[in-house]
Amino acid sequence: MKVLTIVGARPQFIKSAVVSRQLRKNNEEIIVHTGQHYDYNMSDVFFDELKIPRPDYNLGISGGTHGKMTGEMLIEIEKVLLIERPDMVLIYGDTNSTLAGALASVKLHIPICHVEAGVRFGTLTNPEEINRIVSDDVSAILMCCTESAVRNLSLEGKTENVFLVGDPMYDAFNFYVDKIGSKAPEKIIGLDGEEIFFPDKFYYMTCHREENAGSDEPLTEILYAMNSLKFPCVYPVHPRNKERVIQLKQKYNFKNIIACQPVGYLMSIYLTVNAEKILTDSGGLQREAFFAKKQCITIFDYIVWPETMIDNRNQLCKPCRKEIVSKINTEQSLTCALMPFGDGKAACKIAELISKFDR
Repeated sequence: MKVLTIVGARPQFIKSAVVSRQLRKNNEEIIVHTGQHYDYNMSDVFFDELKIPRPDYNLGISGGTHGKMTGEMLIEIEKVLLIERPDMVLIYGDTNSTLAGALASVKLHIPICHVEAGVRFGTLTNPEEINRIVSDDVSAILMCCTESAVRNLSLEGKTENVFLVGDPMYDAFNFYVDKIGSKAPEKIIGLDGEEIFFPDKFYYMTCHREENAGSDEPLTEILYAMNSLKFPCVYPVHPRNKERVIQLKQKYNFKNIIACQPVGYLMSIYLTVNAEKILTDSGGLQREAFFAKKQCITIFDYIVWPETMIDNRNQLCKPCRKEIVSKINTEQSLTCALMPFGDGKAACKIAELISKFDR
């Protein structure tokens, strides 16, 4: 079977790393990189360190409004599909790349496999929710990470070709955490280009969503909270937020915030495993913190992964310094007998189900 895989953002590269390894054992795979994440530290580094096959097509589309980006991707993906004529298109998650791939494929009557199907926030004010719903509606195979995702699809009347396979991010975490030793796999580089040496004890923070980092007020609250804690906070900064972070650090003298350039996946796993606690607005890092049995505070309005909320291991929080500090300083039990994200063999199950699909 000829499978065309569409990726464009960091979480998709990670999932593709483990799924492609299994998929290529019995199938031909063509990889299309939309370019949604274009910076080396947000894109190429993942292909290099995770040994992902290099993209057959790199569309170079990034920036602009949701409509502009999705529209340009739709046009270019359609061109590739007409050239390659795949038997199936594989999409991941909930980005604009996901939506564009789904729309281009269904209009050409090409079956779609959606990995990470069925995740719901419960609000259309979130753009990723729209991408997710539309992609699920037009997909031929729906691969779910958790039982809650299967239930969500069932409530929408989707019960055929719905499979509970587990989370390929859990596969990736298990595979790559064993390859990381006691030393950091890469250097931490500051926003000024100089190497940073950070202490043994630290917090790990990522913050990139527009509602948290797109204006001064919420980001200032978040940085104030993390700056006030007992240990320094390592904060890899998304390229679009770089200037704002530099200005706020200088304005408020946030000396306890170690703002640095984006890090690769292996370094992110190292930081996750070795951090005291984690603060994020990333759906992926929420799960990785759970895998690593680290307490996580999520700056978001909606529960993305209810499974991570067991025993308050992951807590939702507003961008409010008092609330952040209060929740971070609350000790929680991190023991959990069950792993709700599968058995670490999601990639094998996904590849097998794709190979067996009869269009």
